[in-house]
Amino acid sequence: MPSSAPQKKPSTSAKVLYRPVGLVSSIVGGLFASMIFKQVWKRVSPSTDDSGDVPGPLQSEYPFKEIMLAAVLQGAIYAAVKAVIDRQGARTFEKVTGEWPGS
Repeated sequence: MPSSAPQKKPSTSAKVLYRPVGLVSSIVGGLFASMIFKQVWKRVSPSTDDSGDVPGPLQSEYPFKEIMLAAVLQGAIYAAVKAVIDRQGARTFEKVTGEWPGS
């Protein structure tokens, strides 16, 4: 449910200052999401081998169902990690600068 508090428009300087913070946090978030996905995939992989390799769309040795499972799971984990990191990064930026960096 959206808050009823009036939202003020972020300043251009806040957006510019947040850009490097957002870039670094996105890189760190991607690395973190990759680590999480690899650990989850090792546990839920329907494959019989324990290598933990994630099937790619062009690997014919994996069934289509397994490739789709990997893609959906990876997408969900990346989206969730990105949302958490973006939101917490913006909140931290606001605490430090007093301005919300979003649009």
